[in-house]
Amino acid sequence: MRAMVIFAHPLDDSFSAELNRTVVTILRERRWDVDECNLYAEGFSPVLTAHERRIYHHEPDNIEPVRAYVDRLRSAEALVLVFPVWIFGFPAILKGFFDRVCMPGVAFRLEGGKLFPNLTQIRKLAAITTYGGSRWRAIGAGDPPRRLVTRSVRFYCQPDKLRYLALYDMNRAGEAQHQKFLRRVRREMTAF
Repeated sequence: MRAMVIFAHPLDDSFSAELNRTVVTILRERRWDVDECNLYAEGFSPVLTAHERRIYHHEPDNIEPVRAYVDRLRSAEALVLVFPVWIFGFPAILKGFFDRVCMPGVAFRLEGGKLFPNLTQIRKLAAITTYGGSRWRAIGAGDPPRRLVTRSVRFYCQPDKLRYLALYDMNRAGEAQHQKFLRRVRREMTAF
């Protein structure tokens, strides 16, 4: 199984980084081929340029500015997103990844004005994240990251298996909560 693990946090010593290392380690222990995509370390630009917007619907020219990422995504059979939730959204770099890479001809097809999934080789999808606020605050805000993963990204992939693992109330969580969540991530990724 080939997994693309997309990590979106600028600090290598963050709890998110520890979660990412845990995911990558477990998948490699399971003999998966893991493509580690650390958006910050790779210097990924999240900005959709004017040129990219102009050619957005012009396949295959739209792919050229981000071809390397498109090729990586197309070769994945599993997709794992590891990110913190900031202001009830994705970090800008991850949102920019979706804006620039998940375009017509890549994530979806447009046929007669209708959308069809185009990443159906991805059979497993997981998101591992932390929220500064409580679950109730996330619900009150509509929980956009959960909805984007479980609806939009899920639509692109049509996975057989979907996991959304979230540690809420990170601003008040202590070491015991961190360790409990890490155990959950280990358990879920072992069974993924």
